[in-house]
Order: sequence, then structure tokens, then C-alpha cells
Amino acid sequence: MNKKQLSIFLSKLKTFENPDVKLEQYNTDSEVAAEVLWAAYYNKDVEDKIIADLGAGSGIFGIGALLLNAKFVYFVEKDKSAATILKKNLKLLNFNNCKIINDDISGFAEKVDVVIENPPFGTKEKHIDKKFLEKAMSLADSIYSIHKITSEKFIKALAKDHDFSSILMLKFNLPIKKTLKFHKKPVYNVQAGCWKLNRKV
Repeated sequence: MNKKQLSIFLSKLKTFENPDVKLEQYNTDSEVAAEVLWAAYYNKDVEDKIIADLGAGSGIFGIGALLLNAKFVYFVEKDKSAATILKKNLKLLNFNNCKIINDDISGFAEKVDVVIENPPFGTKEKHIDKKFLEKAMSLADSIYSIHKITSEKFIKALAKDHDFSSILMLKFNLPIKKTLKFHKKPVYNVQAGCWKLNRKV
């Protein structure tokens, strides 16, 4: 499976039916997800690795990792409706090497090889992005995390405080489709990027 095929496959997954604005539930664009996953795969951070998809939503990152031969994936998602959609997506694929944890990320403590996440940006709950990053750093030596480009200084400082290196690996416009009542445009493009964090040896 190449990157284009991965993107097409991910675009067919079921997505949020009634997004929760408080949880900043936006569907991750399949092309962006494929680009992040392909970069992680190229860096040997997917195949035969144990991966945690934190704030998994409908499971686009974890499912993509399974398609790229991850050893095992933990899907951590506290919202029940999102977890239900995730279960439907997984049933279509018949993967057995995964587990859904329907709980807040604070309750998850399994050590993994890699965390791949698209956490809330913190526009509704202040510092929620920090909570996700700190949890990821407590679980894995290698992390791929999506944030607004304006978060660069914050991510760099937080990584340094926890003895991690950080690099802005990818930049992209993250298309957020009109899914909530207050959205006026059909699509919002958010300047975002994927940071790769690695624990310093």
C-alpha cells in the first residue's frame, strides 16, 4: 500500500455524526493523516511497533498504522459516540491486534513504542494540548503530534523540559469542514504541522 492508496482507504472510514464542540471533535483529513503516517512509517516508527492513538476519535491514525503493519494499536477515546464509530470502522477491517480504551487519556498507562495523535488545540479547554503531549511523553520514546503552527515555541519548550527533542516535521493546511452550527464557511483551513518528538538518550 502506497501513500495515495492509504489516503483513499482512510477517506472511506466513518466519521463523527454529531461532533462535540467542547471536545474539539473535527475529522482529520485523510490526506493529512496519510502523510503523517507515511512519514512515521518511513522513520521505522510503525511496522512491528506498539502504538497508542490518543484521543483516537473515529480511529484514522490507529487504523492507518494497522494497515501499515503495526504490531498492536491502543485506541484511547473517552467519548462514547466516537468510540462506537471507531468500533464500526474496526469491524469492517477485522483487525484483532488492537484494543479500544473508552476512557480519558489520564487513565491510560501502557508503555508503547510510539504515540500518534491529533489532540485538541486548546481553543475550548485551556492547556488540553499540553495534557496530551505530557501523557504521550510518559508513554513512548517517539511521538507524532499535530498542532497549530503558532504552538511551535510552546512545544519546543515543553519537549526540552521533559528531555525530548522536537522537530517540526510537516507543515500543512488542515482543512476543517463545516460540521458545527457556528461554522459559516464550508471549509476552514488551519495552519498546522506535525511535530516529531524523541526522548533524548
